[in-house]
Amino acid sequence: MLWIQPVLAVAGAVVVALVVTAVVSLIFRLLARREAWASRLVARVRWSFRITVLVALVWIAFTYSMDDIAPHGYQGEAIVAQAFRVALIVVVAWLVASLAIFFEDLGLARYRLDLPDNRVARRLRTQVLIIRRLTVAVIVIVAVGAVLLGFPGVEAVGASVLASAGLVSVVAGLAAQSTLSNVFAGIQLAFSDQLRVDDVVVVQGQWGRIEEITLAYVVVHIWDDRRLVLPCTFFTQNPFESWTRRNSELIGEVDFDLDWRMAPGEMRNELDRILQDTDLWDGRTKVLQITDAVGGFVHVRILVSAIDAATLFDLRCRVREEMITWMHRSSPQTMPRTRVQIEQVQEPAESRPAKSTAGASALFTGDNADSERTALFTQAISLPEEG
Repeated sequence: MLWIQPVLAVAGAVVVALVVTAVVSLIFRLLARREAWASRLVARVRWSFRITVLVALVWIAFTYSMDDIAPHGYQGEAIVAQAFRVALIVVVAWLVASLAIFFEDLGLARYRLDLPDNRVARRLRTQVLIIRRLTVAVIVIVAVGAVLLGFPGVEAVGASVLASAGLVSVVAGLAAQSTLSNVFAGIQLAFSDQLRVDDVVVVQGQWGRIEEITLAYVVVHIWDDRRLVLPCTFFTQNPFESWTRRNSELIGEVDFDLDWRMAPGEMRNELDRILQDTDLWDGRTKVLQITDAVGGFVHVRILVSAIDAATLFDLRCRVREEMITWMHRSSPQTMPRTRVQIEQVQEPAESRPAKSTAGASALFTGDNADSERTALFTQAISLPEEG
């Protein structure tokens, strides 16, 4: 029967906690009709506030009821008190972390990422996200130190964790480890403005956007919905392309290898028509140049500009498609051709043995002169008469 009073006290504390949280919730819900931040606060700290109030009131009610029953103490009092103290520290740390995240979100709400010029918003969002993780880490360390202070034999450990010198030594020791050097690399990325959330980058030949920056790694959302997860130290130790470092506007090219009979003036007119009929072009750059004319083709390069990388890709595809359609429809002579020249070659007659010219220079055979020369040696030789 002695335990009826503590049970009733705990039940009453639970009822009071429910009433208090309901009243507070009602007040903020009424306030949320006029203020947007009130609804965000309710959504962020609702459960942490309720559990904190509940644990605090139950601990108070149970302690006072047991003091009335056993003023000189009871068996297991230290264990119960230690359990309530640890639970209260944990839920208070949860509440403080929720409030910190709420104020950070409240500051981020002023800077939107869905605007064309969002460089400042992306920079602040990256820094706030890093600060959020640091804040949560500090709250967890402080909560762990406070919990350790209540256990006999480990008070010194808790005190060293809570001390500023102890925190510095712990952080320095963690930073010395190669696996945790990403923590400082992530802080460097955020506050050096080297990398921001929603930046367009090309990393290891992959084009994508920075989706998340943590204290250990960076998540790159690739254009085909894959995620490339890289350690923070990768971006501090390796070069990478950033297409939104200062602004998001970009210039892209569309290349063609065309026939020599192409008409640059007509192509420029068609390019003007294409760009005027689309909202993808930002109006900054519009160039059509013949950059080469060798190897049987004329190389035409078109330069266009857009407000960001995704829009530029769509614009380049549109210009390429419209130009090819126009060539088929209105300028077929522009299409590239490969020319082959065929020559008529007469086959040589059958080879015959060449006639020998040795007889033309013979002494006794050959032409008439040879015959006369032969007669000088074959006719009768006259003898001289005897006197």
